[in-house]
Amino acid sequence: MMSDDLLDRLKKIDSCAVSDAMDSLGLAGGVTGINNQTTKDKIVGRALTVELGAKAPEGGSAKHLCSGAIESGKPGNIVVIEQRTGIDAAGWGGVLSNAAQHNGIEGVIVDGPARDIDEAAGLGFSVYARSHTARTARGRIYEQCFNREITVGDVKVNKGDYVIADGSAVVFIPAAQAEQVIKIAERIVAKEKLMTEAVRSGSPVGNVMGSNYENMLDDMGK
Repeated sequence: MMSDDLLDRLKKIDSCAVSDAMDSLGLAGGVTGINNQTTKDKIVGRALTVELGAKAPEGGSAKHLCSGAIESGKPGNIVVIEQRTGIDAAGWGGVLSNAAQHNGIEGVIVDGPARDIDEAAGLGFSVYARSHTARTARGRIYEQCFNREITVGDVKVNKGDYVIADGSAVVFIPAAQAEQVIKIAERIVAKEKLMTEAVRSGSPVGNVMGSNYENMLDDMGK
């Protein structure tokens, strides 16, 4: 595992707190509709980016899509894939899941379909994707670039950005803002813990979830 205190801290919070923290700073980072197709595990890491497209490279593909990302990956990395062609073809499959897990990669996030879902589930490897399919990428989609800026949902993602994905959403944190975002998210978690304790102790939820909740982000980003 790469030594990274921010990753350790990010593991202790959830995507909702991170999304709220980014809202308080006016940052867009949350992407909905990409779900864990294989496990119920939260994944946290730093992005390795891959863009897939319908244009075949001149002279054909020298390597299978995503293989460069996997070969350079290590514990603490998440492979993040843009597959927004509209073509029903998997941007990720079973051999890739095995190779990624072998290298210690935390999981994969595909803005598009993935396949070999049962195989990845059997491995316990987390594949977050828009959907699933049996259709191969062969002859349909190709790797366009690796570790350059990509787009997932409407969020720009770069190599090294921080990623958290769980049952609520996927959130990308620009590396330059990660420490600030995580610090605010930790404050939000602490405040909501007190609110939860209050309602479970009998305080009326209307009182707890009143203006205190509605305005809680106003000063977080300052």
